[in-house]
Amino acid sequence: MILYNVTIKIDHNSHTEWVQWMKDVHIPDVMATGMFLEYRMGRLLGMDEADGVTYAIQYYATDMATFELYRTNFAPKLQADVNERFKGKFVAFRTLLEIVDKGAFFAAN
Repeated sequence: MILYNVTIKIDHNSHTEWVQWMKDVHIPDVMATGMFLEYRMGRLLGMDEADGVTYAIQYYATDMATFELYRTNFAPKLQADVNERFKGKFVAFRTLLEIVDKGAFFAAN
């Protein structure tokens, strides 16, 4: 399994609008490509938020070939949409991980 992680720091003035847009538009558009099985969106804790709020959005693909299809066929337009709407209001970096082990935690009763 492949984990595609997008870390974004969004400025305070755009933060609320960006979060809503991500939930209502961008993430549904990414998931509608059919290239990812699931996603998670989290806010980083313990970060200096003087110049913005940092989030990580993680998308899970079955394999590298599927991710490459996404990167080639869908990512340029979807990234352009974000840049057009929030240009100059965020910084982002992307990382790609191969999941080598997936466990589960079960709390004791």
